[in-house]
Amino acid sequence: MNNGFSIPRFRLPILVSAIGAHLPQWPHSLALATALNAAAKLGVLPADNLAQLEGRCFVIEVLDVGGQASFNYYKGIFRPLFKVPEVPDLCFRANLSAFLQLLVRQEDPDTLFFNRELSIVGDTELGLLVKNMLDAIEWPPLPKAPIFRH
Repeated sequence: MNNGFSIPRFRLPILVSAIGAHLPQWPHSLALATALNAAAKLGVLPADNLAQLEGRCFVIEVLDVGGQASFNYYKGIFRPLFKVPEVPDLCFRANLSAFLQLLVRQEDPDTLFFNRELSIVGDTELGLLVKNMLDAIEWPPLPKAPIFRH
């Protein structure tokens, strides 16, 4: 997907992750679970795939930020977990730039995984289900950034 811009690969300074790791993590979990529930309600996430997530717990770790979000899918709702599970069913780890590249579809998960920029740990079948579900989402095109001239 070409939106007229590209996100470079970058890594935030280690000080950011050192500070971030000492901050409360539950706001990340709450924000992500809320966003996923909104996406599900809007029909962005396919209901038949969501049913296969029932009872599973997930962790998303942004390495260079020092932050992580943990949540589960229970009784048809994404719920934040206020304590990170020792062994989640699925864990995604990457730097912020890799997650941003995924978001705007500049890179696909397979490329990032094989370039060792994205780590996926846990249930392989569940990981494939989540990857395919995200790949199937039809994002509306992003508006082009306005050009300002002085």
